Amino acid sequence: MLKRLGRAVTARPWSALLFVVVFLVNALVVGAGVTDRLHNGGTADPGSESARAAVLLEDSFPASSPNLVLQVSAKAGGSVDTPETAQAGARLGERLAFEPDVVGVTSYWQTGLEGLRSADRGTALILARIEGDENRAKEVFDRLAPRYRGSPTGLEQLEIRLGGSVAVRDEMQATIADDLARAELIALPITLLILILVFRGLVAALLPLAVGICAILGTNAALRVITDFTEVSVFAQNLTTALGLGLAIDYALLIVRRFREERERGLEVRAAVAATLDTAGRAVLFSALTVAVSLSAMLVFPLYFLRSFAYAGISVVLIAAAAALILLPALLTLLGGRIDALKIRMPGRAARAARADRPTGMGWHRTATLVMRRAPLFALGITALLLFAGLPFLRVQFAAADDRQLPTGSESRVVQQSIRDGFTASATGVIDVVVHSEATSATAAADPGREALGRFAAELSALPGVTEVSTPLGDYRSGAATGASSPADSVRTGDGLGHLSVVPAAGRGDVSQANQDLVGEIRRAGAEFPGLRPVVGGQAASLVDSKHAIGVRLLPAGALIVGATLLLVFLLTGSLLIPLQAVLLNALSLTAMFGVVVWVFQDGNLSGLLGFTPTGAVETTLPVLMFCVAFGLSMDYGVFLLSRVKEEYGRGHDPRKAVADGIRHTGGLITAAALILSVVLVAIGTSRITNTKMLGLGVALAVLVDATVVRCLLVPAVMALGGHATWWAPAPLKRFQERFGLREEPLAPAGGAEADRPDDGPGLLGDPDHGPGPVLAAKES
Repeated sequence: MLKRLGRAVTARPWSALLFVVVFLVNALVVGAGVTDRLHNGGTADPGSESARAAVLLEDSFPASSPNLVLQVSAKAGGSVDTPETAQAGARLGERLAFEPDVVGVTSYWQTGLEGLRSADRGTALILARIEGDENRAKEVFDRLAPRYRGSPTGLEQLEIRLGGSVAVRDEMQATIADDLARAELIALPITLLILILVFRGLVAALLPLAVGICAILGTNAALRVITDFTEVSVFAQNLTTALGLGLAIDYALLIVRRFREERERGLEVRAAVAATLDTAGRAVLFSALTVAVSLSAMLVFPLYFLRSFAYAGISVVLIAAAAALILLPALLTLLGGRIDALKIRMPGRAARAARADRPTGMGWHRTATLVMRRAPLFALGITALLLFAGLPFLRVQFAAADDRQLPTGSESRVVQQSIRDGFTASATGVIDVVVHSEATSATAAADPGREALGRFAAELSALPGVTEVSTPLGDYRSGAATGASSPADSVRTGDGLGHLSVVPAAGRGDVSQANQDLVGEIRRAGAEFPGLRPVVGGQAASLVDSKHAIGVRLLPAGALIVGATLLLVFLLTGSLLIPLQAVLLNALSLTAMFGVVVWVFQDGNLSGLLGFTPTGAVETTLPVLMFCVAFGLSMDYGVFLLSRVKEEYGRGHDPRKAVADGIRHTGGLITAAALILSVVLVAIGTSRITNTKMLGLGVALAVLVDATVVRCLLVPAVMALGGHATWWAPAPLKRFQERFGLREEPLAPAGGAEADRPDDGPGLLGDPDHGPGPVLAAKES
């Protein structure tokens, strides 16, 4: 396939460029409106009990789950119960109640509920729900916010702040957009500078950017098409930018480096391009497949937040590889020697170049040789070090992202924090329970359904950490009915359903571990009332169900990654042991990332330096996302190294020399690629959103550890310990790999059976040893 592709591209490079231009124009047109079709959510399991509860509440009790909070205080200070403030607060609640798409307005001044007034009487709350999905809610919030924030006209004596889940999402999305724009301004100039230094010329340095543009624009078009069939998270675009630029640089580094090597060996341009595709092109193809497989594991999970990263990741990987295998060969064919135009002269490089007898990369060769001489020491020492770095992950705690992801002074975070600190009960962390019973609206006190509902509510109100339970029958506290009722009780029934609100104690946090444990207790209590068929929902219940959905699918996702990686690496190397080594060493390289994530972001170490608020937990979906992305990038570098080592081994070199030569050719390339990708990831890690900061800095650490400690130290040590046995496979599997594997074509072998084979000549396109074949020779003439 690559031979045919190389023949077509080198024969008609202008046609290949025209194809790419047409592709980019279409990608621009198709992907132009992709952002407007993306969603801000997807962290809940749509098939869970909490999701069923959300549907029932939305259909029958749309006002039951407020997503908008107005925190109201007197502008001059003082109590919210003063006549002037109370009158203004009542007018504010009435004004909000008449807004389109706003339902269920519940005001302190309307109901007198103490839970809606702070303990110091200085602040009160108005709760409401904006109808519609997340995108519709955002549109309504954007319309309402300027009219209610601060001191609105006619209510100048009040000071109003906006909070609730819709305000948190809106502020978080705006902050991420600003942070990504700033990250691009930081990363792109530094990346271009490093590329110029690595490629030693401006023309060559621009080639990876061309591949990156193809990958990013093509993926935006792919996401736009995917939104016609399923929901896609807006955060998937973040991965598109990082991976698109990172992989483009990786692939361009590998191909341009190999093209220069082939030219230095005396091949003319088209023959050098063909040899590059036949070697480095194969590595790119294998790398793309392994990274895509790692990212495809996220399709196993039902949360569309994770699935969205799979859609974006697979698209950007495959498009980046296609651009590297089509666009780069066409440009190299046209540029030829002009690829080194606008060359940058580095200090001291002329003196080093004068030593023509010294091959490049000898520093990496010496390092690998030293490591292999003391292979047991390096293998055990580095393994122990990485395992020690990963120990903090054993105490990881999982939670959902909340307002504390935002910067300290963010308006919605200030509102939510004041609710946690100053109110006697959680106004926004209510756990909802929907019961299926026609008897919920019965008036007969002796009705069996009514009696069961009362006993159920009394049992829930007696649970530790529960302040009160509001039901269609009135309120319950400490295991008994209070005798109090409110007009809101009459709207807690409908369509044969009843709605109960379990209010947790204050200061616990909406999705705290205590509230998650309370969800389990409510569900166990509900099992004792099968006639009611209670369904538990709310933010804490959604988190519990999401954690369960992820947990039960970790094994299938891991099996997909491991199985596909083993197969692909076997097809590349023809060995049984090397694929096992690759999987184990890749997993080992990620231990430091997970350990540091817990030590820093969960435990709060370095929180002052990095500028975030530790919450004592890690967001549930992030470890899965970080593992898939970091594992794929690790395999990316692993394939670069293994493909070159396999090529050297195919020349007839002994295993240790093959490893040392492979590292000599790829050590600098892998390190440069990792450094550039780390710059992009660290720039993303400067975000003010804690999860984005965790993702960027965590994966950057994993990339650097893998490219340096693992690839250049641990891999040669482990392969040296295996020796020739590392390359062993049963004869039937060897024959299978030789027939179906995308293997490197061995160059002129140093000896062995390959040396005794008859010389078939250069072939139609030629090869690195014979020069151009008749087709390319005719083209040249």
